[in-house]
Amino acid sequence: MHAMQYEITLPADYDTGVIRKRVADKGHLLDAHPGLGLKAYLVRERGRQDSPVNQYAPFYLWRTVEGMNGFLWGPGFRGLSADFGRPAVRHWLGAGLVHGEAGRAAAAGETVGSPTTATREIVRLPEASDPAEAVERALADLPAHPALHTAAVAVDPSRWELLRFALWHGQAPEDASGVRYQVLHLSRPELDRLPAGRHW
Repeated sequence: MHAMQYEITLPADYDTGVIRKRVADKGHLLDAHPGLGLKAYLVRERGRQDSPVNQYAPFYLWRTVEGMNGFLWGPGFRGLSADFGRPAVRHWLGAGLVHGEAGRAAAAGETVGSPTTATREIVRLPEASDPAEAVERALADLPAHPALHTAAVAVDPSRWELLRFALWHGQAPEDASGVRYQVLHLSRPELDRLPAGRHW
């Protein structure tokens, strides 16, 4: 599993309805993309949920490298780069995954489980710490909450940063740390093929 995200920060007076329409028109195009576990179409709006910025920040969990490469070198990312400029793409190696109660409900066709919010936290691993122990702790701390759809832990070994990402049905719990997003659409063609638990 590979985690990936890019962030497009928009002007303070930007009409985020443009992003909403873009997702409404094009979000379904990745609903069957080979190798894609999930793509969460995420936005932040200035003044909402303590966000200081307007931002479009899609988050991906890839099941295969081929799928990820096919997207990055394909027409979808090329079109986004033409419209907004080519963004820097962050990439993390997947370390673990949890399928939550809401996610299982959504997989069974119940709309009540569809994610509406997300949280993302990135923490630097101290040089003296053992990265494997930090990952084990992060996996053990993944939330067992009825509103949880999916949660993932991943690591960027170039910066030794640990990522915690979670999708929620309804508002994210107050004690969920990190940046908060609204989910406009979720493509999940191969999410069920990403195994739960530790990924090494």
